[in-house]
Amino acid sequence: MLNMISIAKPIMGPEEIRSVIQVLKSGIIAQGPKVKELEKKFARYCGIKYAVAFNSGTAALHAGLYALGIKKGDEVITTPFTFVATANVILMLEAKPVFVDINEGDFNINPHEVARKITKKTKAIIPVDLFGQIYDYEGLKSVIGKHDIKILEDACQAIGAEHNGKKAGNFGDVSAFSLYATKNITCGEGGLITTNNKIVMEQCKMFRHHGQSEKKRYEYYDLGFNYRMTDIAAVITLAQLKKVDIFNKQRVTNARILSRGLQNIKGLILPTVHVQNLHVFHQYVIRITKDFKTTREKFMNYLIKKGIGCGIYYPKPLHLIYHLKKLGYRKGDFPVAEKVSQQVLSLPIHPLVTRQELDFIINTIRAYVG
Repeated sequence: MLNMISIAKPIMGPEEIRSVIQVLKSGIIAQGPKVKELEKKFARYCGIKYAVAFNSGTAALHAGLYALGIKKGDEVITTPFTFVATANVILMLEAKPVFVDINEGDFNINPHEVARKITKKTKAIIPVDLFGQIYDYEGLKSVIGKHDIKILEDACQAIGAEHNGKKAGNFGDVSAFSLYATKNITCGEGGLITTNNKIVMEQCKMFRHHGQSEKKRYEYYDLGFNYRMTDIAAVITLAQLKKVDIFNKQRVTNARILSRGLQNIKGLILPTVHVQNLHVFHQYVIRITKDFKTTREKFMNYLIKKGIGCGIYYPKPLHLIYHLKKLGYRKGDFPVAEKVSQQVLSLPIHPLVTRQELDFIINTIRAYVG
């Protein structure tokens, strides 16, 4: 293949371009009516009362955790196998990240491990819908029981994912989404929270606007940040939102083709999809185990030389990253997360990957393993 099959590729069409030009001509290019329109339509899409827009997924996570009342000294349980923002927002509020291990099958937080880490200081849990599949909600709720512990669903990779027919954004007291360039829909940089709690919604709106109430200008009620989304980003997202189900359907189809073509290869483990879930495949993640023909690194080099983009998400669990390791974590603390971080490899799955390219990926891998 002459052209590299990219691991991710944003899809920007005529509607996105037209919409941006209209906003530029309108003169309202900061947060304005288009942000409000997006918030209403995104909440409706998720089947929830409220949505609040931000300038990044990290800002959405930060605001969501703040709105749950997390303060200095509180403990927040989360997974070490995720993007660093999930844990960083805990530190940003001067709370303590408490990591627990993951399930080997779906890479999501293990509720049984959560049960062992709950203390009197535990105020919230951040489960992650990693790679596009919703976490074990029932299992986590069972573990929480009567404890007064809030859930912030990190749905940054899972726009449109479902569990028992309900969309991501419904599996926490507040949920956070990302609109980064590689996500299933994008505006380049952006984020949203969803919630059914009016107070949480209002707290998030205040937090994104320097602690200022949107009802009374220049009245500041707490420390806040400049986390606002622009109308430029909002109209791009509005155009993308119309297509999210089409994009996701193509990702699911592509995943099915890859899984069918790559089954029964020794040492290669394919993605697990739970029957009650709609997995929207932000990433198509295989695992290269010790029984595979060669090491993951040699296999990656082979794929890249053949023109197949691939990536490792994530090469190091968060408890082994310098600024989080300082909290007292050591190698061996979370064996499942550590093991899969040495095995995972993402293959192209985005909607622009053609059937011809998928067949090429399958045939290239099968040729490699003989």
